[in-house]
Amino acid sequence: MKNFQIIRALSSGSAVTNISKESSAMFIAGGTNLVDLMKKNVTAPDKLIDINGLDLKKIEFLKGKVSIGALAKNSQVAEDSSIKEKHPLLALALAAGASQQIRHMATVGGNMLQKTRCSYYYNNDMPCNKRNPKSGCGAIGGANRMHAIFGASESCIAVHPSDMCVALAALDANVLVEGPKGKRQIKFTDFHRLPGNTPEKDNTLENKELITSVEIPDNNFTKNVYYLKVRDRTSYAFALVSVAAALDLKNNVINDVRLAMGGVAHKPWRLTEAEEFLKGKTVSEEIFKQAANLAMKGARSYGDNDFKLTLAPNAITEALTIAASK
Repeated sequence: MKNFQIIRALSSGSAVTNISKESSAMFIAGGTNLVDLMKKNVTAPDKLIDINGLDLKKIEFLKGKVSIGALAKNSQVAEDSSIKEKHPLLALALAAGASQQIRHMATVGGNMLQKTRCSYYYNNDMPCNKRNPKSGCGAIGGANRMHAIFGASESCIAVHPSDMCVALAALDANVLVEGPKGKRQIKFTDFHRLPGNTPEKDNTLENKELITSVEIPDNNFTKNVYYLKVRDRTSYAFALVSVAAALDLKNNVINDVRLAMGGVAHKPWRLTEAEEFLKGKTVSEEIFKQAANLAMKGARSYGDNDFKLTLAPNAITEALTIAASK
């Protein structure tokens, strides 16, 4: 690993000021992804700005929303009794992610910024446009079992690995950030990017911006929710396909619904067309199957991941069925 400096920031403002002074500086909190990337020389910052001392760990229930600090641990959020009561979908998604030890270290902000687990990205001997722009995408025509079926491009077919982010996309969360130009708010569904011709850009953060919190507006998705994660083993594995499903039911009629998928795109994949189709419908397996088929519009596989074209709609149907049965 390359030698680097580490500086401890005492405020959000000083963190932004310090990182602005170094072109290759990066923030570090839990380090559960960044340290791995540094060990493999995928990334090699000259300086790390340690932000663990910042006052960004609180979970606050405010009027009309909950605010979750960017440095709140994944385990802290998943185990919070009020989160379980008011936003159970988020708690379920967090509990499905990684291992208990990693959840005790990983932060909400870091979870949002984690890099793809594409094997070509992690291997410096292989072509990867995300790691080395214009070097090619080894996964296209290569080993691509874990890869995207939505929103991919000829430059990249990698997927975003987070479970938490799938739930936050479904729950219409907002991301609050602070940078050299001041503070701003980003819709969660706009935070992560599709690869296009610039797959090295994972999100819409501007240069040297710091995530300070995530806000989730109040909703009625407190009972009929489910997070389904299909993976090769039942713990410490990334999703082949995941589905965050939330239903607001009135006399078995779908008053409102939220659906998002993980393991299928470069960003959490919100299924807005399927949501609109389901609103006002009476709960039934047939209706859920129709919504799942509608959600697959535009899906494309790349060989090893052809099975996802069948797995994905089946997972959507199953997640909706389980959510409705609660």
